[in-house]
This record gives sequence, structure tokens and C-alpha cells, in this order.
Amino acid sequence: MEATVQLEISDAEWEVMRIVWTLGESTSRQISTILADKMGWKSATVKTLLGRLVKKGALATTKANQAFVYTPLVTEQAAMDTATHALFGHLCEMKVGATLASLVDDLTLSRTDIAQLQQLLATKAVDAPSEVACNCLPDGCQP
Repeated sequence: MEATVQLEISDAEWEVMRIVWTLGESTSRQISTILADKMGWKSATVKTLLGRLVKKGALATTKANQAFVYTPLVTEQAAMDTATHALFGHLCEMKVGATLASLVDDLTLSRTDIAQLQQLLATKAVDAPSEVACNCLPDGCQP
């Protein structure tokens, strides 16, 4: 799988990709059945989304007997990293910490996740500036 593909996908396309990433490969029928149960989507909707994802380079498709089989061309982690960097790239750098704190507060994390975050934060704290400057305006802004 290519990890450097830049993906811009819709919320609906994320739902399709999550299924394909989880299964590794799947037929359009499998995906349609899962999304009909989960989201109430029609098969035609799912096929449209699959076609878009193939055109965007997110999925590969092959025909096996009477079925179309879809496999991911980008890893789940690479797609999540790209989406996260794109989102945080739009935020004022001065407010990223507060946004991350709010996000962590709202999420369910495992003890392993928390330990990894604590270790990462401890490492980053060594070289962290006392404050982060605003990058919204050429002359900065007030906190």
C-alpha cells in the first residue's frame, strides 16, 4: 500500500474506507450490506462512492468471477494523518494545544494510548517554547 497518497475524501467516503481498511479487501456486495445496516444506504449510493474512491486513487478494484473486489491503496494511518494535518493546518498555532486538550478530553483512550501520549508529551516538553506564536496575521494576534 502506498502511504504517501494525499486523500481528500468526504464523510461518506470515510465510511466506505473504514470498512475496506477493516476487512483488507471486500466486494461491493459486502460493503453495500454493511452500509445498508449501518447507515441505511442503498446499493447504488455505495457503488457511486466506491467509483469516486477508485478515481481518487484510494481504492483498487478487480473483478473476480461476478464480483468486484476492492482493496485500499492508502493505509488507514496515512489517511488519518493527512486529514489531521490538514485540519490542524487551518488552526491558529497558538490555539492548537487547547484544541488537542479538548479533543483528548472528549475521546475514549486506552491505557496504552494514554501512556504513549504521556511519553510523547514528556519528550516534546524538553524543547518546547514557553508559548506558541499566532500565525493568523503577519504581525500575530493577542492571546
